[in-house]
Amino acid sequence: MATVTKENIGLLHEKLTVKLEKTDYLPSFEKALKEYSKKANIPGFRKGMVPAGLIKKMYGPSLFTDEVLKSVDRELISYLQNDNLDIFAQPLPLESDIRQLDVNNPVDYTFHFEIGMKPSFQLPDLANAKVTRHVVKVTEEMIDNEVTRLQNRYGNMKDEENVASDDNVLNIVFTETDAAGNELEGGIKKDNSVLLKYFAESFRSKWIGKKVGDAEVAQLKDAFDDKEREWIISDLGLKDDASAAEKYFKIEITKIGIQEKRELNEEFFNQLFPNQSVVTEGEFRSKVKDEIQAYWNGQAMNQIHDQVFHQLVDHTNIEFPEGFLKKWVKTQGEVPKSDEEVEAEFPKFLSQLKWTLISDKIVQDNGIQVSPDEIRNFAKQQLFSYMGGANLSDDQPWVNDYIEKMMKD
Repeated sequence: MATVTKENIGLLHEKLTVKLEKTDYLPSFEKALKEYSKKANIPGFRKGMVPAGLIKKMYGPSLFTDEVLKSVDRELISYLQNDNLDIFAQPLPLESDIRQLDVNNPVDYTFHFEIGMKPSFQLPDLANAKVTRHVVKVTEEMIDNEVTRLQNRYGNMKDEENVASDDNVLNIVFTETDAAGNELEGGIKKDNSVLLKYFAESFRSKWIGKKVGDAEVAQLKDAFDDKEREWIISDLGLKDDASAAEKYFKIEITKIGIQEKRELNEEFFNQLFPNQSVVTEGEFRSKVKDEIQAYWNGQAMNQIHDQVFHQLVDHTNIEFPEGFLKKWVKTQGEVPKSDEEVEAEFPKFLSQLKWTLISDKIVQDNGIQVSPDEIRNFAKQQLFSYMGGANLSDDQPWVNDYIEKMMKD
């Protein structure tokens, strides 16, 4: 009869020893052999008529190993469940020699595993915790700025003959060159669309009055300031280092446009707030104000969540089986991590694990349950906030498809 024993080897760190007798695995092995012989297709033999000895010789070693290891797994799972052991991850096998498993010499076997036990802990009393709730009052200036932003965002693009202002949108082609402007063989060539104001101020004036087909040759470090240069370098597929900024490119205009602001009319209002009967500019501004207020209320709530998070994490003492967890982290991934890699990522891993334990305890202690509809509504609100909330409704098929994807993720 199989037995499982436990031995403490460190803080919340236990060693499990599983001992199997022959009678624990031989019956299932013999059954597996018989079942395999019934379905084996071997040239020269009718299906189901292959001699048992041949099946054992050809497939016995792998079937034998599988059945022994399955028996070990069954005993481990049964032991953990019956003793109500709450562990991290799964048992890690200690070094053992699988080569000892011999189908021609079945004997009693012993396997060793280590487990990391989840700790018991108490949450701090937050009754007297100080938490600040920020209240943002929406001003007319904030509404004006948001209305202007929406007018520009949903405006129509109009073609222009000349570059005239910082608000011009330039469709351009980047062609890698030498300092003299000669195109490099095998160099980078990439289309992009850039607002004139995204160019460095010292370089911007070169474009004023330019037409489609005109070009400038410049190093990226001269054409763009740091922030804009980073995403241009990324879009060009270059490494973000000093050498990338030194590269020369011919920047040629292929199209010049200007974003015309949308008129404040009922058509525009209904596009942004469908099925909400927004007719006048005053009603539109009221809706915009509500959107701004909802955004800042959400930001204030996020601040509260952040403060509560730190109250819980900073004032909850939890011990961990660090020796076990480091071994477990090392095994994650297609290639085992080095000791240096484990040490580098372990503090962040432990911090995330601590919050997982705290949040799980809050859910369990308070009997919190979240329904699928609540998850769906949360995902929908997240999507709407990402997209600015405007011009979105449940009636759009892609909205529901994207929400389903968010829920699965």
